[in-house]
Amino acid sequence: QVQAVESGGGSVQAGGSLTLSCVVTGFSDRKYCMGWFRQAPGKEREGVAAIDSEGNTGYVDSVKGRFTISQDNAKNTLYLQMNALKPEDTAMYYCAADLAAGPCPNAVQALRIMFRYTYWGQGTQVTVSS
Repeated sequence: QVQAVESGGGSVQAGGSLTLSCVVTGFSDRKYCMGWFRQAPGKEREGVAAIDSEGNTGYVDSVKGRFTISQDNAKNTLYLQMNALKPEDTAMYYCAADLAAGPCPNAVQALRIMFRYTYWGQGTQVTVSS
């Protein structure tokens, strides 16, 4: 059974940093696409960053230059390093995995196709105060 468990959320002031982690277990296929998504109250869920098994990455424009997605295959862990945080980054952050369709070399496009991600974590809250 595939499980994704996020951690690392918290409350920070604007300009601060946080690193989110997501441990994904229960799969052996090494061809995948994984991503971080977020949903603020009253807003639709949006893709933030994606990475695939070949190391391709992509980011939504609003986080480019501030967020970095990475992975540690030995630890089955996905990371999202978030720097220069803004109040508008406040949201519940989710990691998600697509283990069926293979890598996503166009990672930015992959962020827009949420239905491809079968496995989702429960989310971790990020709150940025001004």
